[in-house]
Amino acid sequence: QVQLVESGGGLVQPGGSLRLSCAASGSIFSIDVMGWYRQAPGKQRELVATLTSGGTTNYADSVKGRFTISRDNAKNTVYLQMNSLKPEDTAVYLCNARGVRTAETYVMEYWGKGTLVTVSP
Repeated sequence: QVQLVESGGGLVQPGGSLRLSCAASGSIFSIDVMGWYRQAPGKQRELVATLTSGGTTNYADSVKGRFTISRDNAKNTVYLQMNSLKPEDTAVYLCNARGVRTAETYVMEYWGKGTLVTVSP
């Protein structure tokens, strides 16, 4: 069974930084794409950033230049470095893994439970 566990959320002042981590556990051979999404209260879930196993990144326009996604393929872990945080970045940040191959299965998608990021004075 594959699980995604996020960490690193918390309360930060505007202009501050946080680093989120998401570790995928289980007998994983490979993960095609790992990424981060977020959902603010009363809003739809939206893409933040994704990173393929080959190194291709995709960022939401709202975070370009402020957030950086990276991953350690050997550890099946993805990171999100968030700088210059704004109040509108406040949301639950959810980790996503697509194309997960184990010894027994190939599963299209897994989600973590999320970690709360609050940006407030």
